[in-house]
Amino acid sequence: MGKPIVVFGSFVVDLTSRSKGLPLPGQTLLGSSFKLGAGGKGSNQAVAAHRAGANVTLVTKIGSDVFGQVAMDFYRAEGMNTDYILRDSERETGVALIMVDEQSAQNEIVVVSGACAHITPEDVERCRPLIEGASILLLQHEINFDAQYRVIDIARAAGVKIVLNPAPAAEIPAEVLSKIDIVTPNETEAQALTGVEVGNLEDAKRAAKVFLDRGVKNVVITMGALGSFATDGVRSELLPRLNVNAIDTTGAGDAFNGGFVMALSEGRDLFQALRYGNATGALSVTKLGTAPSMPSRAEIDRMVRENYGL
Repeated sequence: MGKPIVVFGSFVVDLTSRSKGLPLPGQTLLGSSFKLGAGGKGSNQAVAAHRAGANVTLVTKIGSDVFGQVAMDFYRAEGMNTDYILRDSERETGVALIMVDEQSAQNEIVVVSGACAHITPEDVERCRPLIEGASILLLQHEINFDAQYRVIDIARAAGVKIVLNPAPAAEIPAEVLSKIDIVTPNETEAQALTGVEVGNLEDAKRAAKVFLDRGVKNVVITMGALGSFATDGVRSELLPRLNVNAIDTTGAGDAFNGGFVMALSEGRDLFQALRYGNATGALSVTKLGTAPSMPSRAEIDRMVRENYGL
């Protein structure tokens, strides 16, 4: 098990339907199935890291409602630390409305953050010792930004490596971006944040340069069917997509991030960690759901060994 990882992010309950195609505006489709389960980018990434064998603690905020109980039941069943699952007595637990096209495996998602959008300064201070004792802090954009910025400042002052998965895409102040060690957007988020449409290796290099010029030390861009790209400003690599039978792409980026930070916490470099992230993301799309689809360490190690010889 590697050095401690803290994931500070969202929990939402996933309400997932599957249908033949995705509805157009004003259109109603009959679905073939529906599932309720644990979700949210922060939670998904923490679960992915945990199943990958990482020493990870999730900080999130839930309501005192039935969906909040879904969270607690899930984490206890997973064997995850629940000491930093914050409670809000006034606001509801977040939800994600997910529609999956069972033919293409593509999805459309609407997230209502709920309690995760109301993390207070007092909440952050309660978590300060945990953050300061971490080796890696993994963040996303599904919590309120004032809390996120406080957490970044605490981690930076303590010398903690900060990984930001900027999803959903949102403007990041220059003074905040310059404090990030590794940024991990997908191609759509990279375009939104840099203005560079990412469709090939050269595009990825140009988008990455924008991040590097703004002070980010390392850039990783997940590019769907094109694979995953990483650069440290000197070396760059585009790792091809692994060939798997994709049945549900929901949560693939979260799986990638969880596997990626697990590898970093165990001392692997950026490009070795890219391979673990790539394998974790690929395995996740072979199963239905978000958190339930996150692979085990044994599955990840086998795919990494068979494809990369690590």
